[in-house]
Amino acid sequence: MSARVVRRSLAVGLPLALLSTVCVAGTALSQDRHGPADRPERTARVTGSAVLGDVPLAGFSNGLLPGSVSDDRGVMLGGIGSDIYPAGRKGEFWTVTDRGPNGQIKVDGKKRRTFAVPGFDPAIVRIRVAGERVEVLDSLPLTTRSGAAVTGLSNQASRDEAPYSHDALTPLAYNPNGLDTEGIVRAADGSFWLVDEYGPSLVHVSSRGRVLTRYVPEGLELKGADYRVVEALPGVLLHRKANRGFEGLALLPGGDLVLAVQSPLSLPDEDAGEESRNVRFLRFSTKKQQVTAEYAYRFDPVEVVDPGEDDTSELKISSVVALGRDSLLVEERTDRSARLHRVTLPRGAGILGSVWDDPATSPAYEELTDPSASGVRVLRKSLVVDLGTIEGVPGKIEGVAVTGRDTLALINDNDFGMTDGAEAFDANGRLVDSGVETSVTLLKLPRPLVGPTR
Repeated sequence: MSARVVRRSLAVGLPLALLSTVCVAGTALSQDRHGPADRPERTARVTGSAVLGDVPLAGFSNGLLPGSVSDDRGVMLGGIGSDIYPAGRKGEFWTVTDRGPNGQIKVDGKKRRTFAVPGFDPAIVRIRVAGERVEVLDSLPLTTRSGAAVTGLSNQASRDEAPYSHDALTPLAYNPNGLDTEGIVRAADGSFWLVDEYGPSLVHVSSRGRVLTRYVPEGLELKGADYRVVEALPGVLLHRKANRGFEGLALLPGGDLVLAVQSPLSLPDEDAGEESRNVRFLRFSTKKQQVTAEYAYRFDPVEVVDPGEDDTSELKISSVVALGRDSLLVEERTDRSARLHRVTLPRGAGILGSVWDDPATSPAYEELTDPSASGVRVLRKSLVVDLGTIEGVPGKIEGVAVTGRDTLALINDNDFGMTDGAEAFDANGRLVDSGVETSVTLLKLPRPLVGPTR
């Protein structure tokens, strides 16, 4: 996490009713699919912006689950920008928080993961953009089968960062129920689907916030969770980079989901993952409750995504949204820049069940500098918009919703006003707020988000 105003982003949702409208008219923003050289002919523009006011985190949390937070350390509600999904009425959206106020502090030269408000429970939040204000209309706490808070705490000592208090001095208990939620979509039956970074996992949640099922990678062996856990995802995902699990989630017409891993897997080791530009998307059938395809996706060079950056490990996927039966809007980013691409989904299972799902394969998929030369079909893409070039777009955009044929709503993650380092809190343990606000930005594109479908 950083106090800098950065460009992160984008988890997106498009209602099925709008999909049918978008997919029948016009042409794509860019028909050329040659990658880094693509540029839209005109730029987008900001048409409005709204800010979430100060809401004490203890009051918000205890209003959902009484007694869950005894001391919020002066933290205000924020962090609701992990994703945004249209709620059906104009200006209204479903959003989701991440695991709560957290940061990193070095102790004896090693970084420790801190949880400033360990009782915080990730929540689904319904908001309304009213002029220059973001209003909270409703909130749903994420709960276990028995109705307890899932919390945002780390799950397993063998896989996740050890949790500590706000000052990184007191160890906290692991919680197998804990979720680091990111993407959100709402199904036709009113239930929600979320993705999580810990497992990484796909989480099915009732219309009132109760976790129904958590789908995790084969071999995770998560024990002690107070909800149903199913090992239905490829075991290769166990090699996800720490704090870089699933970040993007899209709902396709017909009910299938597309899940995006935020960063390349650490295969065959961490160094290879840091240097890789190859990430994985999964297609999940909600009817069959299983993965039906795995897609190979390749980042543009880091200097194309973020001019001046030379560290490939800064590349991330934070958002995917359905534009039709076979196309997505996909965001590539660093912490300073973000670009949206239109991506075409092919038929077939892709690399699912192939040698590239075997961690022993050498070279690993993540090591390939030219995947096509090794028979790997990489998803085709074309640039839609470079958010880093649009005046008025705030930093660290993590959620995008398609609101019309040529309009988007963007939401940023303000990290609950937290920064990394011991200076995040004063001598009394109260937050030194970063001053970054949660905001929703309305964007108009130069052309409709439309294109041919099968």
